[in-house]
Amino acid sequence: MTLKRHLSFGMRVPNPAGVVLLASFLGAVLVATGCEQKKATKPAVIPPTPVTVSTAVQRDIPVTVSAVGSVTPYNNVQVKSMVTAQIEKVHFQQGDFVKKGQLLFTLDPRTFEATLAQVKGQLAKDEAAAENARTQATRYAALYKDGVVAREQYDQMRTAADQANATVIADKANVQSAKVNLDYTKVYSPIDGKTGDILVQVGNLIKANDLAMVVINQISPIYASFSIPESYLSDVKKYMAAGALRVEAQFPDSTQPPVEGKLFFVNNTVDTQTGTINLMAKYPNTDHRLWPGQYVNIVLTLTTRPKAVLVPMSAVQTGQNGPYVFVIDQKKTAEVRQVTLGPVVGNWQVLNSGVTAGETVVTDGQSRLNPGTSVEIKTDNADRSGVSSGATQQASMLREDSSAGSSGSR
Repeated sequence: MTLKRHLSFGMRVPNPAGVVLLASFLGAVLVATGCEQKKATKPAVIPPTPVTVSTAVQRDIPVTVSAVGSVTPYNNVQVKSMVTAQIEKVHFQQGDFVKKGQLLFTLDPRTFEATLAQVKGQLAKDEAAAENARTQATRYAALYKDGVVAREQYDQMRTAADQANATVIADKANVQSAKVNLDYTKVYSPIDGKTGDILVQVGNLIKANDLAMVVINQISPIYASFSIPESYLSDVKKYMAAGALRVEAQFPDSTQPPVEGKLFFVNNTVDTQTGTINLMAKYPNTDHRLWPGQYVNIVLTLTTRPKAVLVPMSAVQTGQNGPYVFVIDQKKTAEVRQVTLGPVVGNWQVLNSGVTAGETVVTDGQSRLNPGTSVEIKTDNADRSGVSSGATQQASMLREDSSAGSSGSR
């Protein structure tokens, strides 16, 4: 009766079971709608960004200047004849290593032997005449003292004796000159070195001081000549004052180890046309690895920079504010660090500021990062041989920049 009072418009009264089913259905719909609303408002989970990382290391690194140099012999001698004669014999093969004083050529000595015999005969003749003149002068000195002869006669005899003595002196000089010319018929090596082509053959007539008979290069020790910009001159003089500077000669074939030498010469003039100054290094070259005329890569070590911080070059990025790197903190999130650059050592970049040794830097995947991005770390397996304690091979010309906030590489 009560239910009927609440109904109007002739509606039927449903049975109780139907009402319960309808209520259950409406409740389920409301619950489902609420779950969907809650699910829609929950934030999406962003997965960590995979990146490759490496660790900033600390090393003592050489501060160097690189250049291209050419190898020049320590001594270069063009062997020439001092007399005109026919070549009688050659005592070496072209390309031989020869020692100082080694016999190289023999010239026909007969003309010089005859000349020597002739001047020796003239010397003997004039010595006899000089002896007679001295005897006469002595005799006339006694006669003049006794008043037997006049002073004029005595003076004539004394003058004749002096002239005879002068003739003997000239004859002795002629004999010495003839001996020297005879000695010149044997041509000896003036230095230790390697011979080039033999430029004359047996039977040729060679004129005095005319054509070179052979060229000898002394290659132990040997020089390498190179030029550097004049801006390095003050540093070179500064560090040379503390001791000899090491200079490596590196070969284009990287499989060959470099040759070590010392800087020994700085030119006294800067080339105003090129703005460079010429230097020379000296190498023992006992193994003859360096050869005259050869081009080598020169690495001049000025000093050593202690405890430098290095990161792989791939870690350094360039932005509007300058170079920067991504550093990963302990929570595995990315942080941007502005850095100042030093020299490049192999595949590694020296950082003057911004990163400390031991920090983790990103070497690959930077394009997907923003400050605060969560990352998934992968280890960089790059070769680290470029930062070994003895590393001196450089990829470009390097120079320490002592001013704060500036790069040390050039």
